[in-house]
Amino acid sequence: MGRVRKRYAVPLGVLGTGVAGIGYASVIERNWFRLRRYDVPVLAPGQRPIKILHISDTHLTPGRRRLIKWVSALDALEPDLVVNTGDSISHRDAIGPFLDLLGPLLDRPGVFVYGSNDMYSPVPKNPARYLWRTSQKDYSKRRTVPDLPYRELGAAMTAAGWLDLNNATGTIKAGDTEIWLGGINDSHINRDRYDEIAGPAQGPLSIGVMHSPEPRNLDRFVADGYQLLLAGHTHGGQLCVPLYGALVTNCGIDRARVKGLSRHGDAWLHVSAGLGTSPYAPVRFCCPPEASLLTLVPAS
Repeated sequence: MGRVRKRYAVPLGVLGTGVAGIGYASVIERNWFRLRRYDVPVLAPGQRPIKILHISDTHLTPGRRRLIKWVSALDALEPDLVVNTGDSISHRDAIGPFLDLLGPLLDRPGVFVYGSNDMYSPVPKNPARYLWRTSQKDYSKRRTVPDLPYRELGAAMTAAGWLDLNNATGTIKAGDTEIWLGGINDSHINRDRYDEIAGPAQGPLSIGVMHSPEPRNLDRFVADGYQLLLAGHTHGGQLCVPLYGALVTNCGIDRARVKGLSRHGDAWLHVSAGLGTSPYAPVRFCCPPEASLLTLVPAS
């Protein structure tokens, strides 16, 4: 009897640890929302700071009341501009809940681009495949016609006065500053058309907006003079290893810049780790969901 107990003690211990880890990742950390704060020195001397709330990858499905309540409460930060870098919904009935999630933030100046999951509903797949390939190839084998109401999603945000930056440029006033913005649709599904927005960024402050931070597009934004680049898509790795970080980025960017603030050439780059997950992989580990408050300050 003693030998039998010893024989199964280790496997049962490993199994128990795995179950506990999955429970933590799917119940606790997945709902352990964080607000990250960064100062970004891009303004002219003497200019008043500008607060930008960057949200991304909510992957919203009906019923995520905790996430909806947490994001709508961010209006208390009084941001001058809200930037949504896509993958907002993952269900055809999620537009109403997503508008509830934005809540009073819709009354503030805002801009948005789409992510692939705003257009194509998620499908079950083995998440371990991300260890050796990105999910980009999956879309060539899926429906060619989007099955999620992304146009209605965009119409709801533009009706509130938000600027649609999918392969488009425009200006928006945040605080007392006029900002030049250029954006592209999701490169992960080959809907990006940078040639349609190519040209020197205009004005004293310029921001480039995209869903996936592909280096080929980041390079073009920098070459055109954009000072701040905002992206999402990576989920910060979603499943990270302590003291090592993200295992994968699911795009062309390096692991060191899978989330947070960094440099890309002459520009600042902020990649949001996002607020949600695919409904078929509802776990996060060592990478809690987040939104970011970027305070633009004068450069030294």
